[in-house]
Amino acid sequence: MPDTLATLEADRSKLLEDFLHLGDLRPGSITAVVRRCGKPSCHCAKPNDPGHDPQFRLTRKVEGKTVTETFPNPAALRKAQDEINEFHRLQDLSDQLVDINEKICRLRPVERARGGWTEQEKKRLLQSIKRSRVRSINS
Repeated sequence: MPDTLATLEADRSKLLEDFLHLGDLRPGSITAVVRRCGKPSCHCAKPNDPGHDPQFRLTRKVEGKTVTETFPNPAALRKAQDEINEFHRLQDLSDQLVDINEKICRLRPVERARGGWTEQEKKRLLQSIKRSRVRSINS
């Protein structure tokens, strides 16, 4: 059974409420790095030794540059994991919102207005078309 406009609008309202219940969030991914300290007398310098415990890091992009943050303790790591999970939830909600809105836009009827284009609308549309042609030629 196809969705009705009223059903989709109700779904959108529910989804927008879900945005209000998002907690702390941040982008990034957590990786584990096993390392060796470099001290010749340390156990990690011996052959076949696995090295020290893994060091967990949060990696993310800030203004186009990769930034890495190391966690001082397990509680900070768990907090960051929760924040990243909440960021993924935001992305999922956003995708759902766009999907529902596209369906609403397709179903919503076009309002019929009297007359055609106004002179301002014609002028703006023609200028926009000319600019897009110039961009496509220069590309």
